[in-house]
Amino acid sequence: MKKIIYTLVICLVATFAHSQEKQQDSTKTEKLDEVLVKAVRVNAKSPITHTNLTKKEIAKRNLGQDIPILLNFLPSVVTTTDAGAGIGYTGIRVRGVSAQSTNITINGIPYNDAESLGTFWVNLGDFASSVESLQLQRGVGTSTNGSGAFGASINVLTDAVSKEASGEISNSFGSFNTRKHTVKFSTGLMNNHFEIAGRLSNIVSDGYIDRASTDLKSYFLQGSYIDDNTLIKAITFGGKEVTYQSWFGIDAETLKNDRTFNPAGIYTDDNGNIQFYDNEVDNYNQDHYQLHWNQRYSSHWSTTVGLNYTYGRGYFEQFREDDDFETYGLEELTVDGETVNTTDLIRRRWLDNDFYVINATANYKNNMLDMIFGGSYSHYDGDHFGEVIWAEFASQSEIRDRYYDGNSIKNDFSVFTKANYRLNEKISLYGDLQLRNVTYETTGTSSDIVPFEVDKNFTFFNPKAGITYELNDKNNFYFSYARANREPNRTDFETNPNIEPEQLNDFELGWRHKKNNFSFNANLYYMLYNEQLVLSGELDDVGNPIRTNSGESYRLGLELETVIPVTSKLTLQTNATLSSNKNNETIIPFDGELVNLGKTDISFSPEFIAANAIVFQPTKNLQLSLLSKFVGEQYMSNTEAELSKLDSFFTNDFNITYTMSFRGNGVTEESHTTTFFNSIVFTALVNNIFNEKFVSNGYYFTYDDDFTNPGTITTIEGAGFYPQATTNFLVGLTLNF
Repeated sequence: MKKIIYTLVICLVATFAHSQEKQQDSTKTEKLDEVLVKAVRVNAKSPITHTNLTKKEIAKRNLGQDIPILLNFLPSVVTTTDAGAGIGYTGIRVRGVSAQSTNITINGIPYNDAESLGTFWVNLGDFASSVESLQLQRGVGTSTNGSGAFGASINVLTDAVSKEASGEISNSFGSFNTRKHTVKFSTGLMNNHFEIAGRLSNIVSDGYIDRASTDLKSYFLQGSYIDDNTLIKAITFGGKEVTYQSWFGIDAETLKNDRTFNPAGIYTDDNGNIQFYDNEVDNYNQDHYQLHWNQRYSSHWSTTVGLNYTYGRGYFEQFREDDDFETYGLEELTVDGETVNTTDLIRRRWLDNDFYVINATANYKNNMLDMIFGGSYSHYDGDHFGEVIWAEFASQSEIRDRYYDGNSIKNDFSVFTKANYRLNEKISLYGDLQLRNVTYETTGTSSDIVPFEVDKNFTFFNPKAGITYELNDKNNFYFSYARANREPNRTDFETNPNIEPEQLNDFELGWRHKKNNFSFNANLYYMLYNEQLVLSGELDDVGNPIRTNSGESYRLGLELETVIPVTSKLTLQTNATLSSNKNNETIIPFDGELVNLGKTDISFSPEFIAANAIVFQPTKNLQLSLLSKFVGEQYMSNTEAELSKLDSFFTNDFNITYTMSFRGNGVTEESHTTTFFNSIVFTALVNNIFNEKFVSNGYYFTYDDDFTNPGTITTIEGAGFYPQATTNFLVGLTLNF
């Protein structure tokens, strides 16, 4: 496998060297920056359901909240946040599918954690400030690098090369002592070829939930070389997060009486008083290093090579009261004549990992055919271990002793070819073939202090095909079929060693209509699963969602999007999703017996989701938006248990942006010398303006109790809820120069 990769790189280098001897082609059909993500993106007429967001659109609400929250008003999207206010640990579900099944790439490099398959945006605070554009593909989408997409894929392109030198200072403040401070710069093109650009950011917030504080420090730095046919980018970005835990949730009674209560860190002191440990935090660093080389040889041929190294390390610190010695391999003590075998202690659960990626693609394009082929290889090496850093009774333990210690190795190799072929003026065909091999091996012990050994090898073949019919310049119709396979994650193996990979057949039928500034999109999807890894509703002991195979299941839905220009100054932007999400058969143990519940709703899958934006722009520099979101009721279990139901909610946000421009737009030349800034941008965002008390996420669990009634088994159930913030605000000021 390594020989194949090395050979591919050598061939690309040789081709590049040879191309320098040729005359440069003057035909430029697309920006070199955009080629970075061409292999994982689709264009406007592809038979893939998608939505694009630009830097300008993101900036209007970019006041410190994480990227999932900024995507909240896109079709079929439901977002949530542990701390309640959109900063810290945030999550996104698309078409009811969890974040573990959403593929994320940054400049074509996989970002999902290789083991959990989740995406932790908290490690990249204020990353939205370095995003040039973003594409959300719903369903399987096109072949991409990294783990398969089972609900959506989010493809992020970072800042493009800027021709002009610039600077930016951005500050925002708001509820819950939230603050964001950002400094950006670009040298512009020096000697018409070189640019250096960067960003430093700090975001802090106390959170809506008690003690759910967040301190995010992040950076972004890129150096670029560009000429007519070459783009080379060296990029490094990363962050450090310290987040007080708030993933425990609260029960229904507490939700009613004290909805901001946070049980994390709770303990009882020697005098019987309730206390909270002040350092019950995640403390994690993540650094990314990317090198990208795009080369255009002619108007027909181009190639890309991308290299990545990610270094992550950090821990979750936790106070434990009266833990057993045997849990940590400690020996009993005799203290003042009494046997001691429990102790209060503070422990850290560590993750220390390295992640390497190489991507390579070649693209051939003419008036009829646009074809890309390439491959991706990644290697993950992660250490999981636990340390006791303080104990009331330390027994025979030594400093830096590890009470559990394990290692994981994961390799992911894929090759693909995809093509768009224009058959005639009306019909375009799309084809996409991917072969992916995944190996996953673990050794040592898990955090439960039991042996954890996995040795799995998966090979997946993922074909996709589609057709687009252009009725006229205002209407096109499309149909696509996509097959996807996806491996279980670490938590899946920990909870069920016999867990199976999941398969999906995705059918999409759509109509796109655009006339002047009016547009209407309709998409009908049918996602047919085998052994879908659905959320069971339960969490493990560090807040990771537990999933289970559901046999045969399906998601059937209709997505609608419109942009309606009511007047030249007033626009309505609306989307809605109606869906049915079902497990064909659900069999569970209940009160000591197996019970067949028949067809049930899939967990965390509301039947109706809608969003609306009323955008009023009375002048070029002023925009006012009323943003509304409705999410229908949903179950947190696959059993339709009443206790697991989350009520529907309807929220409204109000967003204002006002720009004072000092250069261009008719400003006199004389004022250029006296005005330091290009522009000053005022932004304000009031979230949940009608003070809705709502819950967007939670968990549900059951366990068998055979002690309540001797001789019988009784199933006990419970639920936890994550309340979201009531009315809150953020205001910002950005100075551009």
